[in-house]
Amino acid sequence: MIDHTVLATYALVVLGFVFIPGPATLPTVARATTSGTRVGIATGTGIMAGDILHTVMAVVGISAIVAASATLFNIVKYLGAAYLVYLGIKAILDKAPVDLGQGRLPITAQQAFRQSIMAEVLNPKTALFFLAFLPQFVRPENGSVAAQLTILGVLFATIGFLSTIVYSVAAGSLGSVLRRNPAVLKWQGKIVGAIYCGLGARLALEER
Repeated sequence: MIDHTVLATYALVVLGFVFIPGPATLPTVARATTSGTRVGIATGTGIMAGDILHTVMAVVGISAIVAASATLFNIVKYLGAAYLVYLGIKAILDKAPVDLGQGRLPITAQQAFRQSIMAEVLNPKTALFFLAFLPQFVRPENGSVAAQLTILGVLFATIGFLSTIVYSVAAGSLGSVLRRNPAVLKWQGKIVGAIYCGLGARLALEER
């Protein structure tokens, strides 16, 4: 359905995108460093699920409606920004665990998944990216446009997920060493919170 050359080019371009540290990488690394590799991978899984939902919204036309309406775009943008700031403030205010050796972590994998999928879905910039990026690799003569968009979107989400696994393993290994330091335990929530607040502020200030 999609020309192999086009698909290979697309995959290479996506690889360049996802392995450059950005808004998806920062929370993944932050969570993996403070809560372990499993939580980092759960964060990446939530981001992947959010990207697949953005693909569905692009295919059925919801993303185009949001992009065309300044009001809708701003509503989604500020909801997403507020949610990120909420997560940041919560991380800052939560007390640092003192019994990590007994298995207690700042956040569970389930919580990380739910938070990351919500944050990704409420990011209208991702919706605009999918609307602008995916159609460049669609060829109507190759068959169903909707099917091509779906394949490209799922491939993007999958490659992005693989990159988060790499970052999670690296950050999780580093974090397991850092978490033995009481000073790190004391400040880790504040650092994660600052990252999320920064991402929220950045989203709130961005234009279409």
